[in-house]
Amino acid sequence: MASYLQIENISKSYGPKVLFEHIGFNVNEGDKIALIAPNGTGKTSLLRILAGKDSSDSGGRVMFLKDIRIAFLEQDYDFSPGLSLLEQVLAHSSRDTAGFHEDGRAAFLQRLRELLTSFRLPDADRKMGELSGGEVKRVAISEMLALDADFLIMDEPTNHLDIEAIEFLESYLKRSRCTLLMVTHDRYFLDRVCNIVMELDHGAVYTYRGDYQNYLEKRQERIASWNAETDKVRNLLRRELEWIHATPCARSGKAKYRINAFRELSERAGQQRDDRQISLEGIGGASRLGSKIINCKNVNYSWEGQCMLRDFSYNFQRGDKLGIVGRNGIGKSTFLDLLTGAIAPDSGSIDRGASLVIGYYRQQGMEFDGEMTVLDVVSDTRLLSNFMFSRDMYTTRVSRLSGGERRRLYLLTILMQNPNLLILDEPTNDLDIVTLNILEEYLADYGGSLITVSHDRHFLDRTADHLLVFCGDGVVKDFVGKFSEYRAWIKDVEAEKRKAEQAAAPKPGAQSAQTAAAPKTGRNSSGGPRRLSYKERKELESIEAAMPLLEQEKAGLEAEMSSGDMAYDALQKAGARIEEILAELDRLETHWLELSE
Repeated sequence: MASYLQIENISKSYGPKVLFEHIGFNVNEGDKIALIAPNGTGKTSLLRILAGKDSSDSGGRVMFLKDIRIAFLEQDYDFSPGLSLLEQVLAHSSRDTAGFHEDGRAAFLQRLRELLTSFRLPDADRKMGELSGGEVKRVAISEMLALDADFLIMDEPTNHLDIEAIEFLESYLKRSRCTLLMVTHDRYFLDRVCNIVMELDHGAVYTYRGDYQNYLEKRQERIASWNAETDKVRNLLRRELEWIHATPCARSGKAKYRINAFRELSERAGQQRDDRQISLEGIGGASRLGSKIINCKNVNYSWEGQCMLRDFSYNFQRGDKLGIVGRNGIGKSTFLDLLTGAIAPDSGSIDRGASLVIGYYRQQGMEFDGEMTVLDVVSDTRLLSNFMFSRDMYTTRVSRLSGGERRRLYLLTILMQNPNLLILDEPTNDLDIVTLNILEEYLADYGGSLITVSHDRHFLDRTADHLLVFCGDGVVKDFVGKFSEYRAWIKDVEAEKRKAEQAAAPKPGAQSAQTAAAPKTGRNSSGGPRRLSYKERKELESIEAAMPLLEQEKAGLEAEMSSGDMAYDALQKAGARIEEILAELDRLETHWLELSE
């Protein structure tokens, strides 16, 4: 495999905080790499240096293979609200498409339209300012994929995507021959797309081939080996320390090398890896909860003419571990605002228990005063330490924290309240994998009731055993089981539906046999009926035989395209063939009507 990217001697610091120093690694053609590390340790900074958006403090070299095309997906997509979706994409990608000959530009636009349709954004004339956060993210991904680049650099691609969009992107990247380096917290997405895990740890890079579980096992072996070596160094250091104390330094000039070696040993002995993680020790359990949680009866709510909730009734139970799923913009966050009393329903009742203590982790996060320090927000230094805020960060202003660090601090403020009903709206956005693993363990033993809105399938499987599925137009359905069980059930239902449609479709020749028995008549020039000629009857029979076959072919292609298993080239061909079928059906129907008259 060709080497697509070579990194040598790059470093990045922010003030006194060293993110990484003099690191280097190699990426080969076909590698699909997930870069993971705790928030605030330099993942985004590293990606921005590779994409040419930032520079290394130590110089160094970032060398891509000559003539390969590179595309970069940043966490936040910069857009102009007044531009249409298509105008925005063309403005962003103009430097990449300007050099295309006309066929190349046309191919880019064709790919873009197909991707927008696959991501449920068929209207390219919509203004960017009218789009939701999830829709903006889908535009950004469509733009990047339409460039058909050889090397993709992606920073948290699944953030703000709903599950259908995540599954489409997952299937696309899995089939694609592109080389990929991305930061992601979605463990299902990681395992199904990537073949390498790269870890940024204590300013160094470590690479592991295989899935996430293999990474965890190999990482633990690495840390154990490092610590065993450190123990040996410490034993040697003790002996050298005894020699230093027993031997006056001026006794012999030849002893200076031992003194220098002693200093090196002292530095190495202090490098014990403690595999430090977030600890929820010190966070209290749930407050005492009475028998009544939240009782909803015939609740209705609409917003700007769109029905978000229709005749919803449900009594939340003590110990519920409930997941809420559905497409973006369908009303999930609005539902949480209704439950918490942030907004009132149009009709119906929401009755909350007297002993209810709600901890509400909002999707948009907490409005911190940027001038406040970490210690101003949370004064308990033990809890801050447990949440991986080191002592030198206590006086750091909140405005200087990374997005993930702010999220971690916000989560701490919620859990400190000891709620007996914990509501989490998209908690996986901007939280690193290490934090999510610890949070999942905490929620597994959480004694209160839990309601989670999430598009992270792994997180839902770990934290919810019961789902409310938002289907649109205010309809909410109940499903008892894990999210993976729900998706398997949905796929079975869709497969049965396709079989039923195919069985109900007229068999080839069936319609023509029925119509052949009836007299074929039309109208003559005087307005009266006339008999069809032999040639016209044959033509009509041919049309009646061809149309069911075309409908069957179209249904089959649509089923294959929605399965997520088709290669990208095949997906393009299938879409083009469906357009041909629709045009042919339209022509045949028009001619059939002419003959039938």
